[in-house]
This record gives sequence, C-alpha cells and structure tokens, in this order.
Amino acid sequence: MADHLRGGRDRGPDVVEPVVGATEKDGRPRGGRLSSVLWFLGPVVAAVIVALLIKTYVVTPYVVPTGSMLETIQEGDMLLGECVTLRFEEPERGDIVTFLSPLDGETLIKRVVAVGGQTIDLVDGAVYVDGERLDEPYTGGKPTYSLSDYAGSAGITYPYVVPEGTVWVMGDNRTDSRDSRYFGPVDVDDVTSRALFIYWPPSDIGGL
Repeated sequence: MADHLRGGRDRGPDVVEPVVGATEKDGRPRGGRLSSVLWFLGPVVAAVIVALLIKTYVVTPYVVPTGSMLETIQEGDMLLGECVTLRFEEPERGDIVTFLSPLDGETLIKRVVAVGGQTIDLVDGAVYVDGERLDEPYTGGKPTYSLSDYAGSAGITYPYVVPEGTVWVMGDNRTDSRDSRYFGPVDVDDVTSRALFIYWPPSDIGGL
C-alpha cells in the first residue's frame, strides 16, 4: 500500500505519454516554438501556392489603365480573365482578350476582330472581314481608320490577310486605340486570357 501511495495512481496499460508532434487540447502541436510556427505557417504557405496556381493557370485579375476599350470597359475597371480554355482552343472572333504587346511585352486588352487566314479591310471607316462588313455596336459608331501612317507603325496595307497562328485585335474605342492597325497581328501564344467579367467598381459589374 505504501508503494502505491508514493507512486500516485497506478498507470494502466492504456495510458500513453505525449510524443513530439502530438497536439494540445487547442489543436496546436507540442514540441516547442518551432513546431508552433510551422503549424501556423503551413496553411498560409499552402494557400499562397494554391492562389499562385489559380492565378497562373485558371483566372487572373487585371486593372484596365486606359480608355482604349470604351465604352465596353471603363478606365480603372477591374476584371477577371480565364486562361484554361486557351490551352485547348485558339481565341475566336469577338473575344475580348489580354495579350503581350508585340512592341514592348506589356499586357494589353483588346477585342479579336479577325483570326488567322481571314482577310481584313478598312473601307470608309468600316471594318470588313472576308468581304463582309462587320456590325460593331460596341464601337459606339466611331469610325475605324488605318494607323499605318503613324510613326513606328508596322505599315499594314489593306486588304490584309491575317497570318495563321495569329489574331487581329482592335480596341472598341477605335479613335483612341493603338492596336493591330499599328503593331500588326498578335501571336496566339502571346494571348494570356479571355476576359470574363468586370468585378469592380460595383456600377460596372457585368460579363464581357
């Protein structure tokens, strides 16, 4: 009996000692400050990795700094572009896309007006693709003229056949947009996303 009192309550076979890595009642790991830091940082690191993967391979947020896509997209609008479908198919006419500028590699946003193999022509302020005049209500009635006479332009002459593997892009604000009329067609490999919708400001929220 004396031995029993000195040793306290007998430990049965089901009693185990905590080991390094076991957790406290609040869910935090035992094992000192380093284990606690790792316990907190692990989910944060995982979240950052997932966010980067989503941004790179799924959707990317953009801020539009200029008015070249007025009135479809306002200066300062924030939008999301998706990257997934571009892995399986090329951009189509009518898509609003982001891409790397052939001039300086900066990211721009414009509308695809013609794709590889199609012939584009500009006649009296109107756009023709394969001989058919386009109905473009998104331009707000603004005329579309050649920019080939501007210094530094690609010197495009019309009618122009868009090379395979490229797209012809133009801003909806046709009188204030430096686009394929200036720098020529854009390689499909340089198209980074299709614009999905505007998410900010609230007054401009909507699909594209």
